[in-house]
Amino acid sequence: MIMKADGLYYLAIPVILPLFATEFIAFEKLHNEFTKRNTELIGISIDQVQSHIKWIEWIQQNLGVQITFPIIADGLGNVAKRLGMIHPTRGSRTVRSVFIVDPEGTVRLVLTYPETIGRNVHEILRSLIALQTTDLYKAATPANWPNNEWLQNKLIIPPAKKTIQEANAQLAKSQAGELTCYDWWFCVNTMKPLTE
Repeated sequence: MIMKADGLYYLAIPVILPLFATEFIAFEKLHNEFTKRNTELIGISIDQVQSHIKWIEWIQQNLGVQITFPIIADGLGNVAKRLGMIHPTRGSRTVRSVFIVDPEGTVRLVLTYPETIGRNVHEILRSLIALQTTDLYKAATPANWPNNEWLQNKLIIPPAKKTIQEANAQLAKSQAGELTCYDWWFCVNTMKPLTE
């Protein structure tokens, strides 16, 4: 199942005990940051609804955090199977992945974690911002963007693909100060990230 809605990104978060409590709290604390970016958080678990109710109650009663995003109960594992989340050698154990689905219903990013490593929710948010920013500007982000040691928050502009004239036009933009080009195939530009 891939979810789609006009202008919305979806973030599907598979659940596993006992890490779920720490992860759900981390996602809830950044829930407004995801919402500001037209992104809906959705948990998904192969457990039953009753288990979800208990998890949410336990988190609120013991840790004082109200989980406000929905959790899909996939008791038969149909959604998990379609998304490749059932571990091939561990029965019904799920693979702990995060999916970012764009407004067209395309899975744009999958991050998979082993059972012993909690998800880095700040990295997931950074990845979402990077996807939305690169979609807007038709560009790419360098490593560790927006804090790249060399390029800082600059975006990489795709190289001219068709003709020498296009490459020369890109270099002319560099000479005019509109772009920074290190060569015809490697140009960057400062563009405002979608962080607000």
